[in-house]
Amino acid sequence: MPYSGTKVYFDGSHYIAIPHTTRPPRRSRKVIDEDILEVDNNSLPLPENEEKQPTKEELEKEINFDDFTEASEEDNKVFEEMEASKPKTVKINRRELFDKFYMQSLDLPKKKRKKAILELMRPYFKKENQDSLESYVTRQIERKDKNMAARRTRCYRKANLQNFNYFVTFTYSNEKHTEESFRKKLTIYLNNKSSRNGWRYIGVWERSPENQRLHFHGIFYIPEGTMPGIITQVNDYSFKSHNRQITMQNSYFLQNFGRNDFEAIEDKMLLSQSLIYIMKYIEKSGEKLVYSRGLYQYFISDIMDDDVICTCGLEDKKLLLYDKFQCLNDGEYVGEVSKETISKMPKSN
Repeated sequence: MPYSGTKVYFDGSHYIAIPHTTRPPRRSRKVIDEDILEVDNNSLPLPENEEKQPTKEELEKEINFDDFTEASEEDNKVFEEMEASKPKTVKINRRELFDKFYMQSLDLPKKKRKKAILELMRPYFKKENQDSLESYVTRQIERKDKNMAARRTRCYRKANLQNFNYFVTFTYSNEKHTEESFRKKLTIYLNNKSSRNGWRYIGVWERSPENQRLHFHGIFYIPEGTMPGIITQVNDYSFKSHNRQITMQNSYFLQNFGRNDFEAIEDKMLLSQSLIYIMKYIEKSGEKLVYSRGLYQYFISDIMDDDVICTCGLEDKKLLLYDKFQCLNDGEYVGEVSKETISKMPKSN
């Protein structure tokens, strides 16, 4: 048996196998300590969802101080102590500072983004180190691009081994929840359905561009008989396309979480479009993908010589397989490749 214990994934068109190899242990990389910088607290981008506090001048314009009695000396002393206790600067790692500026400039085109980050980072490099500024920013942007490519690859490999049957959108309703409770309770509910009823999903949190309302978009595998409530057609109006539209809403989620939309995934084309839609949000917002338990990138199988079309990939280290190949687990025949056969095979990430 030429290829034992290979990792196999589906790229959307073909099955690709990665043979097991033994490599000599790598020398551990020396971790380069990033400089710790003292940064003005007011110059950092605000964390997500945190509102900017008004300045003293802005407050004085909004408040009519004639309506209030004059503060006592004791009150003024307390106020001055509070102001003095606020940290004027914060200590931050140089890479963390880059990450904050990178998130701040995500909406810009790539060339303008790099230029903006260079200008934002310039004050934190000494004059004699200005030449190293551009190389540092270039390396960090390459790191971000490499990480994004890895996240995209991982997402597609996990998705292509599943039987997703719905593209779902859950929309935050301020009549039923706060944003925090909506995110928390929906996450707990979906985790429970994953553990108890075999739901599988890949999703992302995002905000609508116009009113910044929180959404959760995801592709789901919902086994038959595990759907709560009743799905009904709702004649609705889309403010985005300015047309009437028919949506499929679930009564349980409507009652407990708010507006929702269930769209059946009936072919590979719709699955591909749904994945592109989800990936678009993690690239433009920096949000992390949300994975349920039980999603794997690979299944493990022994591969026979007759099932290999050719080698492929970098340095021809991968194997391109025929569409119908035999799956074997430790030399024992399990079946011809199919969703049912894959479900019986060992998995790996």
